[in-house]
Amino acid sequence: MEPRERIKAATGHKEPDILPVDFGSTVISGIHVSIVHKLRQHYGLDDPGTPVKVTDPYQMLGEIKDDLKDKIGIDAALLEGKDTFFGYKRENWKEWKLHDGTPVLVPGLFNTEKNTDGSIYQYPRGDKNCPPSAKMPARGFFFDSIIRQKPIVEEELDPSDNIEEFTLLGQSDIKYLKETAIKLRKNKNYAVNASGWSSGFGDIAFVPGPGLKDPKGIRDIEEWYISTFARKDYVREVFTRQAEISLENYRKINKELGQYIDIAMITGTDFGTQTTTFASLDTYRELYKPFHKKINSWIHENTDWKCFIHTDGAIFDMIADFIDAGFEILNPVQISAKGMDPVRLKKEYGDYITFWGAGIDTQKTLPLGTPSEVRDQVRKLIEIFSPGGGFVFSGIHNIQANVPFENVLAMIEAMQEYR
Repeated sequence: MEPRERIKAATGHKEPDILPVDFGSTVISGIHVSIVHKLRQHYGLDDPGTPVKVTDPYQMLGEIKDDLKDKIGIDAALLEGKDTFFGYKRENWKEWKLHDGTPVLVPGLFNTEKNTDGSIYQYPRGDKNCPPSAKMPARGFFFDSIIRQKPIVEEELDPSDNIEEFTLLGQSDIKYLKETAIKLRKNKNYAVNASGWSSGFGDIAFVPGPGLKDPKGIRDIEEWYISTFARKDYVREVFTRQAEISLENYRKINKELGQYIDIAMITGTDFGTQTTTFASLDTYRELYKPFHKKINSWIHENTDWKCFIHTDGAIFDMIADFIDAGFEILNPVQISAKGMDPVRLKKEYGDYITFWGAGIDTQKTLPLGTPSEVRDQVRKLIEIFSPGGGFVFSGIHNIQANVPFENVLAMIEAMQEYR
């Protein structure tokens, strides 16, 4: 099977020829640029000192080129626009270094400022005349959003302020996406995973508005969660307008390049914590599920794409509702969270949803275990989730910096036993 066929078989709940694998087809199944650099050096793909592109400057994820995909054995690829999380484009690359000396390439408007405490500011759209929108801690490896909440005056709240970052795709955007999608399909025939366009309802990564110079509305994360109870009509109106933008974007994408897409990542909104859920089932059903159903139903009626949901945490009791809302792929399957037992997950939902992730615990085992423990867990999880299809191997969220490199190699080598 070719990569695309392998992923389509797995998501169709048929066992493919070998284990299907993803690293990098979403911004929540990626690899930190420092680890990508080490992998490229390990496999002899670059000369010493060769920088690696940072494709996501917020999380500092590294570009996984085709040659590295081949070495690891990766079957899916990411389709996303040129704009970054901070509102500037992935272009005009320039050299930069992480604090540990890792050489990287960053977009031209990746304009930072180092503070006296060693932390680094990042600016919306690269404009240093604005207050910074994110900060990398001293000796850190990625950025955290800075909350820039203005005083809230209830009678002046306008839902349009909370959708400023969600915009309609222009013709140049569509042209770029189509050209990129064709390359992904023709070069290696990867399964193409399209990043969600404005359909991440309530995703707190977007709430602070890191790409906006002057964010208005409800931008404090804690205040946003309060609003899902105290200002439900406001949040519902935000979602309603957001859905209109999202559907129009999906219409444009489907018309021009839908034939090159296999998966649509609809949302990355987290509904779970380590031990419980952020929202009750009643809240999910009332506030979020109608919009998930609206987007997913349109996709199922007009395309053959699979609908992908990312949510961390202890969300076992919500999975049936995710399936009912039209999701066919669940990521990252956080097995370290309460109630997320792999055997029970596979037994109860393995025929109805594809587990995309669930390959290694990136919270505990990968960063803290021994190479032997990593190998054992990888083999165990593959043996649980693979039978009958419905499984795409990946990490349980991104592989972070400072993970022992021998553990990364142990994960890859154990996974490759099934390819």
